[in-house]
Amino acid sequence: MPRRPPHPTAAHPPAAAGAPVSVRTHKMAAGGDAIGNLADGRVVFVDGALPDEVVLVDVHTSKRDYARAAVVEVVEPSPYRVVPPCPALAAGCGGCAWQHVASDAQLALKAAVVADALRRTAKLPDAAVHPGAAVPPWGYRTTLRLAVASDSDGSDTRSSSTDGAPAGLVGAGRIGLRAAGSHRVVPLADCPVAHPSLAAMLADVRVTGGEELSLRIGVASGEASAMVHGERGKAHVGGLPVHVGIGPQAVVHEEVAGVRLQVSAASFFQSGPLAAELLVGAVRAACGDALADDGTVLDAYGGCGLFAAALFAASTRRGQVLVVESSPTACADALANVPGARVVLSEFEHWRPEPVSLEVADPARAGLGRVAVDVIAATGCHTLVLVSCDPVSLARDARLLAAHGFGHEGSTVLDLFPHTPHVEVVTRFTR
Repeated sequence: MPRRPPHPTAAHPPAAAGAPVSVRTHKMAAGGDAIGNLADGRVVFVDGALPDEVVLVDVHTSKRDYARAAVVEVVEPSPYRVVPPCPALAAGCGGCAWQHVASDAQLALKAAVVADALRRTAKLPDAAVHPGAAVPPWGYRTTLRLAVASDSDGSDTRSSSTDGAPAGLVGAGRIGLRAAGSHRVVPLADCPVAHPSLAAMLADVRVTGGEELSLRIGVASGEASAMVHGERGKAHVGGLPVHVGIGPQAVVHEEVAGVRLQVSAASFFQSGPLAAELLVGAVRAACGDALADDGTVLDAYGGCGLFAAALFAASTRRGQVLVVESSPTACADALANVPGARVVLSEFEHWRPEPVSLEVADPARAGLGRVAVDVIAATGCHTLVLVSCDPVSLARDARLLAAHGFGHEGSTVLDLFPHTPHVEVVTRFTR
């Protein structure tokens, strides 16, 4: 049970501006901060803290009902606190904000955040939430979206070592990740969460005429792709191996659950093939016996057709497979990956509903929302498997679905992004 905040008393006046204050934390919040209470009773969200710690914090944002703070000193550490191993994090990189959390503790913390969101926002105090599988903590990413350093974005463009970056690896045109809460680019010579084949490219790449660069490798095929975002005039990418395809139409091929998939550079894909494999397995389990139904199945927000290819098309079922996706490039991939499927290029919220027996939906971080839930309800589907990447949006969607008669039957939490607070949740709803 969360600890009750103390009542404000004269003995606990507000801390003086700028003075560190002591806080005991009790749980994690969606987004990765720990939650505690200030002496006046207000909730405080503490960046860099873990549950059940006593920390000295700097309160940088103070509102009437809550505050935000950052750890200045850990007085009583959690047994799950570790020393972050990555030098780029010490240099300010904002890519892996949970490196201070022991790898084997991260999934349980994420599951607790999901259960808390369903309890508080969806009003489901007894929701079944299960920790599922996790990818290995290092070397798991096969796609990175990187920022390009320039002379004007606050990045250090000298040729010597600065801010902890290795010598010779700073300068305009270098790629890296942005510092937490900043536009400053921390150049990367390596990245411990990147697949070795992807990490090996980072030190030599230079980009001109662009703001960001996506790099992707195919583990199964050995292929690689690169795509510039935010082009300013004609962009150029140098320093890549000769086998790397450049541009939005460049493709890599990957294998997931025994199915070969085409993934264009402009299409979304999971953090890596193992993440996709774990996600497919969790969705398969959530679908259960509904997979045997011969009615039409819908892969909503279907991307390159991952679920349609690995679950629906690969089964012996006779019903139609329907993919609805808003990206033209992803639709082209889905047509290649799911022969015989009907692929509809449309925003799901604008799609005209058709009768469906089973639906898998994998929306963006904001979740489904009211309009998409109305579309789902209008299909008449009796089983919905929702893939969510935000605990709060999942909880909001659960409330909206409940209004249409969909009951929550269980959520499985996956850790597909170790060392970050990001979660992936697979939830079965039926009506």
